[in-house]
Amino acid sequence: MTIDLSTMPGSSGLLDTAGRRDMNFFRNRYVLGLTGVAGIGGFLFGYDTGVISGALLYIRDEFPAVKDNLFLQETIVSMALLGAMLGAAGGGWINDVYGRKKSTLLADMMFALGSLVMCAAGGPYILILGRLFVGLGVGIASVTAPVYIAEAAPSEIRGGLVSTNVLMITGGQFFSYLVNLGFTEVPGTWRWMLGVAAVPACIQFVLMLFLPESPRWLYRKDEKAKAIAVLEQIYDSDRLEEEVEMLASSSMHEFQSNCTGSYLDIFKSKELRLAFFAGAGLQAFQQFTGINTVMYYSPTIVQMAGFTSNRLALLLSLIIAAMNASGTIVGIYLIDRCGRRRLALTSLAGVVISLVILAMAFILQSSSILCESMFLGSCQGMLGWFAVAGLALYIAFFSPGMGPVPWAVNSEIYPEAYRGMCGGMSATVNWISNLIVAQTFLSIVGWVGTGPTFLIIAGIAVLAFIFVALYVPETKGLSFEQVELMWKERAWGNQGDRESLLGAAP
Repeated sequence: MTIDLSTMPGSSGLLDTAGRRDMNFFRNRYVLGLTGVAGIGGFLFGYDTGVISGALLYIRDEFPAVKDNLFLQETIVSMALLGAMLGAAGGGWINDVYGRKKSTLLADMMFALGSLVMCAAGGPYILILGRLFVGLGVGIASVTAPVYIAEAAPSEIRGGLVSTNVLMITGGQFFSYLVNLGFTEVPGTWRWMLGVAAVPACIQFVLMLFLPESPRWLYRKDEKAKAIAVLEQIYDSDRLEEEVEMLASSSMHEFQSNCTGSYLDIFKSKELRLAFFAGAGLQAFQQFTGINTVMYYSPTIVQMAGFTSNRLALLLSLIIAAMNASGTIVGIYLIDRCGRRRLALTSLAGVVISLVILAMAFILQSSSILCESMFLGSCQGMLGWFAVAGLALYIAFFSPGMGPVPWAVNSEIYPEAYRGMCGGMSATVNWISNLIVAQTFLSIVGWVGTGPTFLIIAGIAVLAFIFVALYVPETKGLSFEQVELMWKERAWGNQGDRESLLGAAP
């Protein structure tokens, strides 16, 4: 097979062609509509992870058993994470066997069922069951939405379209805080907050019935006519022929090579171990540096800072969620300009500074020595705003860097035969880390105090900075083959051919 290097990434030929095609594809309502509908899964993902933070304030008021039991509060939050781990673990298999469309429909059913169970819950344990159902939907959607978008998107705009799923997640979190604030004065407050998630799930379910299956999945399942019919809605006749030829060639190569890989290979191969260590480490540090602690418990943290009104706590948390969504847009813009490694290091440096500010605000607030010589009210009020400022600064630094970077890096550092397995294992590390943080945060606060807890997270962020500096290479502008060679060089030293391959790097 002959490859025209003028169309390879980084060449002027591709950039000129892509520049013209981008505008056409962004005007294609079919492509944008498909991406928007699939992105509702990301929206539901974000909404559910955000809505529980506000609902928990009112759940504690209605159920005395929850109010007096930090472990039960953490279980209500983290049960969805357990469901997400199970959903993500099974979601890959469901996608491969039954397709992206049916997987999305299943996720919607889990979302709707879980939302209705939570809305009607007569006690905390039924509520926990509903959280489990919703978590299953979150896990399946987190696997399905980006794959469905990527397999239908033109290559010229695939990165931007797939990145909209990350934006939909943060947008869903923002909307959840808006809903939390809007239902503060409505009878049955938390039931509306949790139950309203059934609406977008039902909307996506109905819309997905009118959308096609992924063309790549159809082609692999030997439903070539259906696959080509979908591609005809995306490409003109000349490009359609090119895409079908590439799809046929890819399928034939996959059939001839019969390269399936195994999980044991990941631990036997030194270069795979290094790549997985970097990818899984990034996913773990994304959670252990505290982002979902902030998103799940931000109203509670704001109340810890001295703002006792539920409505004011939710309003301030709404601002935090808006900053998270805005920061994600900034990250999407910067990640291919500044590079993954530099963006992550800058992000982590800011995270450390903001966490220290946040910790000191809580430590000073609880200091009886400081308040003996001042008016208690004005002292606590000033430090409360100081804590909120630290929280906002944390989001401003985290969201553009450590938000998107782990997912971007994990999508490009593994060889083709192991990309799915390693990516899935890294995502599982993310969910497990997420569960650990959600299940232990309030308990650690109860044991050592709020300020020291944030100092612990700041220390973890320092370790994350060192980890990225030592073990995460820059992958900006490199092809998959160049990245694979880079890992081999890291594992076995310079083999003499690195310069010839990297010389073609953009």
